[in-house]
Amino acid sequence: MNQFNKDITLNEVLRRQIEVTANQFLQNELTAVLGYKPHTRIDRSKDDVNYRNGTYTRTIDTEYGEINLTIPRDRLNKFQNALFPPYVRRTDG
Repeated sequence: MNQFNKDITLNEVLRRQIEVTANQFLQNELTAVLGYKPHTRIDRSKDDVNYRNGTYTRTIDTEYGEINLTIPRDRLNKFQNALFPPYVRRTDG
């Protein structure tokens, strides 16, 4: 048996899955706000065109352990994620 597999607990598996799912949700949410998928060519000559503008990281404490989130940003600051409100560092669910 592989040494790495026996040390992983069910809690760690759930924590990792929550982390991956939450980060995918955040990317999909930004895509919905912008109206186009990543790596799509857009006309940036218009003033009201919004586009991706990097990411920042946040750590949220959950009942399964800390999850690291990569929160995407947009140029016009219209993206406000619905899953994790600003300044929240702990969640019960």
